[in-house]
Amino acid sequence: MADKITAYMNWSGGKDSALCLYKALETNQYNITCLLTSVNAVHNRISMHGVRRSLLQAQAESIGIPLQTIELPEQPNMTEYEQGVLMKVNELKQSGCTHAIFGDIFLEDLKVYREKKLEEVNIECVFPLWKIDTTALVKEFISLGFKSVIVCVNDKYLDKSFCGRIIDQSFLDDLPADVDPCGENGEFHSFVFDGPIFKNPIPFVKGEIVYRQYDAPTNTDNNEHSKVQSSQYGFYFCDLI
Repeated sequence: MADKITAYMNWSGGKDSALCLYKALETNQYNITCLLTSVNAVHNRISMHGVRRSLLQAQAESIGIPLQTIELPEQPNMTEYEQGVLMKVNELKQSGCTHAIFGDIFLEDLKVYREKKLEEVNIECVFPLWKIDTTALVKEFISLGFKSVIVCVNDKYLDKSFCGRIIDQSFLDDLPADVDPCGENGEFHSFVFDGPIFKNPIPFVKGEIVYRQYDAPTNTDNNEHSKVQSSQYGFYFCDLI
Protein backbone atom coordinates (compact mmCIF):
# COMPACT_ATOMS: atom_id res chain seq x y z
CA MET A 1 0.00 0.00 0.00
CA ALA A 2 1.26 3.48 -0.90
CA ASP A 3 2.31 5.82 1.87
CA LYS A 4 -0.38 8.16 3.12
CA ILE A 5 -0.35 11.84 2.14
CA THR A 6 0.63 14.10 5.04
CA ALA A 7 -1.92 16.89 5.36
CA TYR A 8 -3.45 19.38 7.74
CA MET A 9 -7.19 20.03 8.09
CA ASN A 10 -8.55 23.57 7.94
CA TRP A 11 -10.90 23.35 10.89
CA SER A 12 -13.64 25.86 11.73
CA GLY A 13 -15.37 23.73 14.36
CA GLY A 14 -18.51 23.66 12.21
CA LYS A 15 -20.44 21.09 10.22
CA ASP A 16 -18.72 21.49 6.83
CA SER A 17 -15.25 20.96 8.26
CA ALA A 18 -16.51 18.04 10.37
CA LEU A 19 -18.10 16.28 7.39
CA CYS A 20 -15.04 17.10 5.29
CA LEU A 21 -12.74 15.55 7.90
CA TYR A 22 -14.99 12.48 8.09
CA LYS A 23 -14.81 11.99 4.32
CA ALA A 24 -11.04 12.58 4.19
CA LEU A 25 -10.46 10.00 6.95
CA GLU A 26 -12.78 7.51 5.22
CA THR A 27 -10.55 7.48 2.12
CA ASN A 28 -7.62 6.27 4.24
CA GLN A 29 -5.36 8.34 1.96
CA TYR A 30 -4.30 10.99 4.43
CA ASN A 31 -2.21 11.25 7.55
CA ILE A 32 -3.89 14.32 9.05
CA THR A 33 -1.39 15.75 11.48
CA CYS A 34 -3.41 18.65 12.89
CA LEU A 35 -6.58 20.71 12.86
CA LEU A 36 -5.72 24.31 11.90
CA THR A 37 -8.00 27.09 13.13
CA SER A 38 -7.82 30.89 13.06
CA VAL A 39 -8.36 32.26 16.56
CA ASN A 40 -9.08 35.76 17.81
CA ALA A 41 -6.20 36.03 20.28
CA VAL A 42 -7.82 38.98 22.09
CA HIS A 43 -10.99 37.12 23.08
CA ASN A 44 -9.76 33.50 22.80
CA ARG A 45 -12.50 32.58 20.36
CA ILE A 46 -12.64 31.09 16.87
CA SER A 47 -12.46 33.92 14.33
CA MET A 48 -15.92 34.86 13.02
CA HIS A 49 -17.73 31.93 14.65
CA GLY A 50 -17.13 33.26 18.17
CA VAL A 51 -16.76 29.82 19.81
CA ARG A 52 -14.55 29.73 22.89
CA ARG A 53 -11.03 28.31 22.56
CA SER A 54 -11.77 25.79 25.33
CA LEU A 55 -14.54 24.21 23.24
CA LEU A 56 -12.29 24.15 20.18
CA GLN A 57 -9.64 22.34 22.23
CA ALA A 58 -12.27 19.90 23.50
CA GLN A 59 -13.21 19.07 19.90
CA ALA A 60 -9.59 18.32 18.99
CA GLU A 61 -9.12 16.14 22.06
CA SER A 62 -12.27 14.15 21.33
CA ILE A 63 -11.32 13.72 17.66
CA GLY A 64 -7.78 12.72 18.60
CA ILE A 65 -5.99 15.08 16.20
CA PRO A 66 -3.79 17.87 17.64
CA LEU A 67 -4.93 21.48 17.37
CA GLN A 68 -2.80 24.20 15.78
CA THR A 69 -3.94 27.82 15.77
CA ILE A 70 -3.28 30.97 13.79
CA GLU A 71 -3.35 33.72 16.41
CA LEU A 72 -4.96 36.87 14.98
CA PRO A 73 -5.80 40.36 16.27
CA GLU A 74 -9.45 41.27 16.80
CA GLN A 75 -10.16 42.53 13.28
CA PRO A 76 -7.16 41.64 11.11
CA ASN A 77 -6.77 43.17 7.67
CA MET A 78 -5.98 40.87 4.75
CA THR A 79 -2.23 41.47 5.03
CA GLU A 80 -2.16 40.52 8.72
CA TYR A 81 -4.33 37.48 8.04
CA GLU A 82 -2.25 36.23 5.12
CA GLN A 83 1.01 36.74 6.98
CA GLY A 84 -0.34 34.74 9.91
CA VAL A 85 -1.54 31.92 7.68
CA LEU A 86 1.66 31.68 5.64
CA MET A 87 3.83 31.67 8.75
CA LYS A 88 1.86 28.77 10.22
CA VAL A 89 1.62 26.90 6.90
CA ASN A 90 5.38 27.14 6.46
CA GLU A 91 5.79 25.59 9.92
CA LEU A 92 3.46 22.75 8.93
CA LYS A 93 5.32 22.29 5.65
CA GLN A 94 8.59 21.99 7.56
CA SER A 95 6.98 19.26 9.67
CA GLY A 96 6.14 17.29 6.52
CA CYS A 97 2.72 18.49 5.33
CA THR A 98 2.28 18.60 1.57
CA HIS A 99 -1.51 19.04 1.37
CA ALA A 100 -4.23 21.20 2.94
CA ILE A 101 -7.81 19.94 3.26
CA PHE A 102 -10.73 22.39 3.00
CA GLY A 103 -14.49 22.04 3.45
CA ASP A 104 -15.47 24.47 0.68
CA ILE A 105 -18.40 23.38 -1.48
CA PHE A 106 -19.13 25.70 -4.39
CA LEU A 107 -17.58 29.18 -4.09
CA GLU A 108 -15.15 29.28 -7.01
CA ASP A 109 -13.44 32.54 -6.03
CA LEU A 110 -12.63 31.26 -2.55
CA LYS A 111 -11.27 27.98 -3.95
CA VAL A 112 -9.07 29.84 -6.43
CA TYR A 113 -7.87 32.17 -3.66
CA ARG A 114 -6.84 29.26 -1.44
CA GLU A 115 -5.11 27.42 -4.28
CA LYS A 116 -3.22 30.50 -5.42
CA LYS A 117 -1.98 31.41 -1.94
CA LEU A 118 -0.88 27.89 -1.02
CA GLU A 119 0.72 27.27 -4.40
CA GLU A 120 3.21 29.97 -3.38
CA VAL A 121 4.50 27.63 -0.66
CA ASN A 122 4.02 24.40 -2.65
CA ILE A 123 1.07 23.12 -0.64
CA GLU A 124 -1.64 21.32 -2.64
CA CYS A 125 -5.29 21.95 -1.76
CA VAL A 126 -7.85 19.16 -1.38
CA PHE A 127 -11.63 19.77 -1.40
CA PRO A 128 -13.54 16.57 -0.47
CA LEU A 129 -16.97 18.29 -0.53
CA TRP A 130 -16.45 20.23 -3.75
CA LYS A 131 -19.53 20.52 -5.99
CA ILE A 132 -21.61 18.06 -3.95
CA ASP A 133 -25.23 19.21 -3.66
CA THR A 134 -25.57 21.10 -0.38
CA THR A 135 -29.00 19.66 0.45
CA ALA A 136 -27.57 16.16 0.04
CA LEU A 137 -24.56 17.10 2.17
CA VAL A 138 -26.52 18.43 5.13
CA LYS A 139 -28.87 15.44 5.05
CA GLU A 140 -25.86 13.10 5.00
CA PHE A 141 -24.39 15.05 7.91
CA ILE A 142 -27.54 14.48 9.95
CA SER A 143 -27.95 10.83 8.92
CA LEU A 144 -24.36 10.02 9.94
CA GLY A 145 -25.22 11.08 13.48
CA PHE A 146 -23.43 14.41 13.60
CA LYS A 147 -24.94 16.95 15.97
CA SER A 148 -24.38 20.65 15.55
CA VAL A 149 -25.71 23.87 17.08
CA ILE A 150 -26.01 27.21 15.26
CA VAL A 151 -23.61 29.66 16.91
CA CYS A 152 -23.77 32.57 14.47
CA VAL A 153 -26.25 33.92 11.93
CA ASN A 154 -25.86 36.73 9.41
CA ASP A 155 -28.77 39.11 9.95
CA LYS A 156 -28.87 39.78 6.21
CA TYR A 157 -30.30 36.27 5.78
CA LEU A 158 -31.68 35.00 9.10
CA ASP A 159 -33.20 36.43 12.26
CA LYS A 160 -32.17 35.93 15.86
CA SER A 161 -34.51 32.95 16.35
CA PHE A 162 -32.21 30.69 14.33
CA CYS A 163 -29.27 31.30 16.66
CA GLY A 164 -28.82 28.44 19.14
CA ARG A 165 -30.89 25.93 17.16
CA ILE A 166 -29.79 22.38 16.44
CA ILE A 167 -29.28 21.46 12.78
CA ASP A 168 -32.03 18.91 12.11
CA GLN A 169 -34.85 18.46 9.62
CA SER A 170 -36.97 21.04 11.45
CA PHE A 171 -34.18 23.60 11.09
CA LEU A 172 -33.87 22.84 7.36
CA ASP A 173 -37.64 23.13 6.89
CA ASP A 174 -37.61 26.60 8.45
CA LEU A 175 -34.80 28.04 6.32
CA PRO A 176 -35.89 30.73 3.85
CA ALA A 177 -35.69 29.74 0.18
CA ASP A 178 -32.72 32.05 -0.47
CA VAL A 179 -30.56 30.49 2.28
CA ASP A 180 -28.21 27.67 1.32
CA PRO A 181 -28.86 24.60 3.52
CA CYS A 182 -25.15 24.40 4.32
CA GLY A 183 -24.80 28.16 4.83
CA GLU A 184 -22.15 28.18 2.13
CA ASN A 185 -22.75 31.86 1.39
CA GLY A 186 -22.01 32.78 5.00
CA GLU A 187 -25.64 32.77 6.16
CA PHE A 188 -24.92 30.83 9.37
CA HIS A 189 -22.17 28.98 11.22
CA SER A 190 -22.26 26.04 13.58
CA PHE A 191 -20.41 24.16 16.30
CA VAL A 192 -20.31 20.36 16.01
CA PHE A 193 -20.52 18.64 19.37
CA ASP A 194 -21.03 14.97 18.49
CA GLY A 195 -20.72 12.53 15.62
CA PRO A 196 -18.73 9.61 14.19
CA ILE A 197 -15.36 11.42 14.32
CA PHE A 198 -15.69 12.10 18.07
CA LYS A 199 -14.74 9.72 20.88
CA ASN A 200 -17.21 11.49 23.16
CA PRO A 201 -19.72 14.38 22.88
CA ILE A 202 -18.53 17.89 23.71
CA PRO A 203 -20.45 19.18 26.76
CA PHE A 204 -21.69 22.76 26.72
CA VAL A 205 -24.57 24.97 27.80
CA LYS A 206 -26.09 27.79 25.79
CA GLY A 207 -25.34 31.28 27.04
CA GLU A 208 -26.68 34.64 25.95
CA ILE A 209 -27.29 35.71 22.36
CA VAL A 210 -25.53 38.94 21.40
CA TYR A 211 -25.57 41.12 18.30
CA ARG A 212 -22.44 42.64 16.75
CA GLN A 213 -21.76 44.74 13.68
CA TYR A 214 -18.50 44.76 11.72
CA ASP A 215 -17.00 46.78 8.91
CA ALA A 216 -17.25 44.83 5.68
CA PRO A 217 -13.98 43.33 4.39
CA THR A 218 -12.54 44.67 1.18
CA ASN A 219 -11.62 41.18 0.00
CA THR A 220 -12.63 37.58 0.67
CA ASP A 221 -13.13 37.27 4.43
CA ASN A 222 -10.24 35.62 6.20
CA ASN A 223 -12.15 32.81 7.87
CA GLU A 224 -15.41 32.99 6.04
CA HIS A 225 -17.24 31.83 2.95
CA SER A 226 -18.77 35.09 1.76
CA LYS A 227 -18.03 38.43 0.21
CA VAL A 228 -19.98 41.32 1.66
CA GLN A 229 -21.00 44.30 -0.47
CA SER A 230 -22.36 46.69 2.19
CA SER A 231 -20.19 48.91 4.40
CA GLN A 232 -21.27 47.05 7.55
CA TYR A 233 -22.70 43.66 8.34
CA GLY A 234 -24.23 42.22 11.49
CA PHE A 235 -24.30 38.86 13.22
CA TYR A 236 -26.14 37.27 16.11
CA PHE A 237 -23.87 35.04 18.21
CA CYS A 238 -25.01 32.35 20.63
CA ASP A 239 -22.36 31.98 23.31
CA LEU A 240 -21.55 28.38 24.26
CA ILE A 241 -20.13 27.80 27.73
